[in-house]
Amino acid sequence: MFEALSSSLQKALSKLRSKGKLTEEDVALAMREVRLALLAADVNVKVIKQFVDRVRERAVGVDVQNSLTPGQQVVKIVYEELTELMGGEQAKIKMAAKPPTVIMLVGLQGAGKTTTIAKLALSFKQHEHRPLLIAADVYRPAAIQQLEVLGTQIDVPVFQLGQSQLPKEIVRQGLRAAQAQGADIVLVDTAGRLHIDEDLMKELEDIQSLAEPDEVLLVVDAMTGQDAVHVAETFHQRLSLTGVILTKLDGDARGGAALTIRSATGCPIKYVGLGEKIEPLQPFHPDRMASRILGMGDVLSLIERAEQTVDMEKAREMEQKMRNASFTLDDFREMFQQVRNLGPLDQIMKMIPGMNKMKGLENVDLGDKRFLRMDAIITSMTKEERANPDVMNASRRRRVAMGSGTTVREVNQVLNQFEQTRQMMKKFSGIGKKMGRRNALSALKSLGMDGGIPNLQDELGKLPLSAEGSNFPKSRRHHKKKKK
Repeated sequence: MFEALSSSLQKALSKLRSKGKLTEEDVALAMREVRLALLAADVNVKVIKQFVDRVRERAVGVDVQNSLTPGQQVVKIVYEELTELMGGEQAKIKMAAKPPTVIMLVGLQGAGKTTTIAKLALSFKQHEHRPLLIAADVYRPAAIQQLEVLGTQIDVPVFQLGQSQLPKEIVRQGLRAAQAQGADIVLVDTAGRLHIDEDLMKELEDIQSLAEPDEVLLVVDAMTGQDAVHVAETFHQRLSLTGVILTKLDGDARGGAALTIRSATGCPIKYVGLGEKIEPLQPFHPDRMASRILGMGDVLSLIERAEQTVDMEKAREMEQKMRNASFTLDDFREMFQQVRNLGPLDQIMKMIPGMNKMKGLENVDLGDKRFLRMDAIITSMTKEERANPDVMNASRRRRVAMGSGTTVREVNQVLNQFEQTRQMMKKFSGIGKKMGRRNALSALKSLGMDGGIPNLQDELGKLPLSAEGSNFPKSRRHHKKKKK
């Protein structure tokens, strides 16, 4: 996502970072490259002009001229303007004062509404809510069956009356069922069309007037580029949208829709969908996305993902083993399996500040096949070999290579990676106790790992994360338990 834009912007701004003094000509040349990068990313021409004008005006101002590092200051300005362009602050779900909170999903056919509504329900469920799905798409063949299958997968009830009833009646009875079942979140799956027409809009307006939803979220396919913006404008005129969900964002390396929708419609992007697997939607953080586009990483999202997927008890046990020098190949295998749970490794690497600058990573195999080969190699070893890798002589390595269907070279690579990991973790396991946050910041900068992050001190100051940073508020039931 944003791959081409990210590469072009980083290239344009890298020329400014090293300059001790900036001239108007330097800024003009950089802004020309920024404009071309945004055009290639399919960003609206009017939005590009406003963005570039704001950056140029600030970049030639007093703040930059008096700065000790003018180049870094311009990067900071671009970061702030990109963040503002995408909405400024994270837009959270508006919860009803009296449950249930009703959320209506709308959009064209093919945007991924049904899959998205299941992902959204799963997200709420993980935050102690009790969602109910209402299948009000009676036109698309097998739409109701698809929603029921997805509901079974995530263990969320689905209300449906078949395809013979009118959508308005299905929603009316579904809301009654939600009250009876004690659901505190109701998600309404509406019908889409291949194009916007009057019948579609009239039906959606009828459902909206009946359900009085707290949120009306438009699901749009990010791969449609500027067409997504036009669709959002039309729906917003008729339904007064409260937010947008961008799907298939990982399939669009340009990302123009994400940069344009907020400016064109005034509707904030609330979530983004990545991939087709049924996993929770990702809350959209404009500041974090801007940081990733500029190659500065996204530490907070990485930590949030780790908190959700990594077994912290096992992580603490592993840390203790590293401190006691009892870290084995079995532990190493378990560690990379937990890393796999975080998601595709190439995406994880981009969240780490400075990793985009490290040479050689572009040629490293970061796919699932590499993990499978590593797993096969370690499981082909004996219990003694996994506990004490030092016994791995040449004949043992040949035997493991044959048993795992790999080569001796690959076996050597795994053993080398294990040893490097063990040595690295020894060095860093106690770094948090040995130095304060300010010293840690200095250490990161000296290593070149800060990636030029604006306000890195503030980012570090946000850790550890609190539940308030979540886009999905905990249910009232959860809060009451805590009070007790």
